Amino acid sequence: MDSATSSLTPQPVLEKMAEFYQEYRANVDRGVHRLSRTASDEYDLAHGKVAEFVNANSDEEVIMTRNTTEGLNIVANGLRWGRGEKVVATMIDHHSNFIVWQRLRQRHEVSLDVVRPNEQGLFDLGDFEKAIDDSTRLVALPHVSNSLGAIAPVRDIVAIAARRGALTVIDGAQSAPHMKVDMKEIGCDFFAFSGHKMCGPTGSGALYIKRGLAEELEPTFIGGGTIRDVSATDYELTTGRHRFEAGTPAIADGIGFGRAADYLTDLGIENIRDHEIALGKMLYEGLTEIPKVRVYGPEDIENRVALVSFNIGDANPDDVAYALDVSKKIMVRSGHHCALPTMKEIIHANGTVRASLYMYNTKEEVELFLSTVEDLARRIA
Repeated sequence: MDSATSSLTPQPVLEKMAEFYQEYRANVDRGVHRLSRTASDEYDLAHGKVAEFVNANSDEEVIMTRNTTEGLNIVANGLRWGRGEKVVATMIDHHSNFIVWQRLRQRHEVSLDVVRPNEQGLFDLGDFEKAIDDSTRLVALPHVSNSLGAIAPVRDIVAIAARRGALTVIDGAQSAPHMKVDMKEIGCDFFAFSGHKMCGPTGSGALYIKRGLAEELEPTFIGGGTIRDVSATDYELTTGRHRFEAGTPAIADGIGFGRAADYLTDLGIENIRDHEIALGKMLYEGLTEIPKVRVYGPEDIENRVALVSFNIGDANPDDVAYALDVSKKIMVRSGHHCALPTMKEIIHANGTVRASLYMYNTKEEVELFLSTVEDLARRIA
């Protein structure tokens, strides 16, 4: 029950990665021999599968990264910032979508305005109307809060930003694995997400860059594969995804990520969402019925994913998580979940215990979890 941190990896993904190592282990875009051609074709195909998964126009709109964090840093470091410009972020952002914007204040004298949700992690759109003004260069927000499970109204916020001429970047790490995400429907400019949270290998992720915006980003790294031409005195960068993928990439991981996208598509992302809504409702309501347990996040399951943070009285969250593991081999995350502003300013807690479900969790597992938490709560003074 810790899939919000990193999901399990199904056998078809492992087999696809092994296929690379066993059958066509070679570098991509570096040779004309058959192994290199096969590896290059498979790596290109993986880009296309990941792009299709989020309904991007083509694989040229999606670049492979190591994780969501890298994608967000590419945007933060790649845009050419001007003094006096503003970024609007939120109080429930993961650190990866928060401290990168704080750093801009030091480097470029860019201001940062932070929108606060209510205690459940839900936003008032009027607050974004007030915060996003003519000086706003970019709006950064999470699609789903990794600490509260709350789903943000991203389409509405993107529309507000677009009317003001501001760019939008969305942290999709907690949404892409669990619900349908559609780049055309959302309309954002950048969307970062992680393969390792959606049945892919660790060290895999992607950044969607809306068509026409790649040229506005200065690549964080340049080198082999990123250039169109080099002379003794100058160089010219290439276009498209190759502009951002310097050096030898994590080929097997990228190919595995593409297979994971296929795996989730075959299962049906809507089926996954329906399954998680049923289990998430059971999880949330069951925890709220246990004495001494305080549950955080939206009450309405339609406003959240199957991720529930809670505390038992004044017990240390790490102690609760450890007890769940030792007693029943139940694995959850505990702590501040890389969301310290949320802990300090929104729910006023030093940390929480977080149970996060995925398609492979069952009703019986949720029942065991609830009975174990109830037993712990009974024994904790």
